[in-house]
Amino acid sequence: MSTRTLKKAINALPATDGGGVKLLRSLGQSQSARLDPFLMLDEFSSANADDYSAGFPDHPHRGFETVTYMLEGHMLHRDHLGNRGDLKSGSVQWMTAGRGIIHSEMPQQESGRMHGFQLWVNLPAREKMKPAAYRDIQPEAIPLLALQDGSRVKVIAGSTQAEGRVVAGPVQGLSTEPLFLDVHLPAGGHFVHPVAEGHNAFVYLYEGSAEVGPIAERQPLAPHAAGLLSEGDRVEVHAGKEGASLLVLAAKPLREPVVQYGPFVMNTRDEIEQTLADYRDGQLV
Repeated sequence: MSTRTLKKAINALPATDGGGVKLLRSLGQSQSARLDPFLMLDEFSSANADDYSAGFPDHPHRGFETVTYMLEGHMLHRDHLGNRGDLKSGSVQWMTAGRGIIHSEMPQQESGRMHGFQLWVNLPAREKMKPAAYRDIQPEAIPLLALQDGSRVKVIAGSTQAEGRVVAGPVQGLSTEPLFLDVHLPAGGHFVHPVAEGHNAFVYLYEGSAEVGPIAERQPLAPHAAGLLSEGDRVEVHAGKEGASLLVLAAKPLREPVVQYGPFVMNTRDEIEQTLADYRDGQLV
């Protein structure tokens, strides 16, 4: 077996989005800061309502998927298809924009902590114009593995094998074959997980401290950084004395051109121009 090493770290930078929500952006802070098929990863975390109260009013998307994962807080999703979803602590919204969707995500709280992530995953060219779709995944539908060493693993997409059993997350069957785990390690904890060879993978440390890679090549990963991994068939993470909470993500790369204009991600400039015309003419969706 070949353990992946830490190839590059993308430290998250402060940014704002939506109506002025303050967040940290790692993947997606520039066009070169991506990992095919992952386009963007934002973390929002604040107990100050001024940082999130403006939310994300109505806005369009085309050509990719958005994944919102809530750790704490409450937001309400609405879209032009009539979908309405409560994003509460532990829940996930997996939305396929496809040919077009207009949606909003607005806070349903006036105080308290709001903490979560939004991930953008590209769609292959053949799927960019498929009908939009939406999944509202409640916490009870997301398997939580409590391991003997005190580690806890939530399986959002893909599957994991631990202590003699295979556990599949609620998101399966997508073209990019995503793996999405939320991993909590105790002090000094050690996490090893297989990753399909040829898939791109990264880890995002959001609490505590950790080192990534095999024993002889361990490298520290800074908090709020996306650690892009080398080739290999497994990932290893070693928690520090405070323990560690991190996302583990992997997917099959598309190896296609990416042309992005704000909330639209296509393969050519002409397709972006057509998307802008469709949006202007009310034909996006």
